[in-house]
Amino acid sequence: MAPAHADAVTPAPNLARLRGFLQRLAALVEQAPDTAHIVQHGAGLLSELVRHDDWLPEACAQPHPEHYQQHLLHADALGRFSVVSFVWGPGQQTPIHDHTVWGLIGMLRGSEHSQRFVQDGVGRWQPEGEPERLLPGDVEAVYPPDHDVHQVRNAFDDRVSISIHVYGANIGGVSRHVFTPDGQTKPFISGYSNTVLPNLWDVSRAA
Repeated sequence: MAPAHADAVTPAPNLARLRGFLQRLAALVEQAPDTAHIVQHGAGLLSELVRHDDWLPEACAQPHPEHYQQHLLHADALGRFSVVSFVWGPGQQTPIHDHTVWGLIGMLRGSEHSQRFVQDGVGRWQPEGEPERLLPGDVEAVYPPDHDVHQVRNAFDDRVSISIHVYGANIGGVSRHVFTPDGQTKPFISGYSNTVLPNLWDVSRAA
């Protein structure tokens, strides 16, 4: 006898959405005069992408029981930008950290809290304002030097959340920093959680 779930078919991810986003983003980066222009117009492109939750490959949506995952979806061949999926297990969070390049964070699934930090007069990191809660379709920007340091956590303690991040470099190879509240600094290079990239460019089935 066939199992009860045999008729349930998981639809193939709509990779055309991600492919179109990458093409429009590449054109923007190629033509944009400065970072402010890229961030402003790139936010609109990313918002349109994350308003739809039918395109992320399942392999790039898998959590880890102990820490968040950073799955590379695409890296520009010239190192101008990269796109990753951040998969947050229940209650998982980052340390306080920087990026050193511009970035856009779009909420795809679930929710997360993003708390900005600034240094006080003696070098300690203090929260700046209240945490911002991102919901599906929301986009937040980070960029040095004034809006670069923050801490992010899954808003839920009982479910997975996923956000899509775009950075102005191959972020997995960028030397960055984590900070303790008392001002200590530790360099790190994040790398990526996955070793295989989704095949976005095989359009033979669609054709």
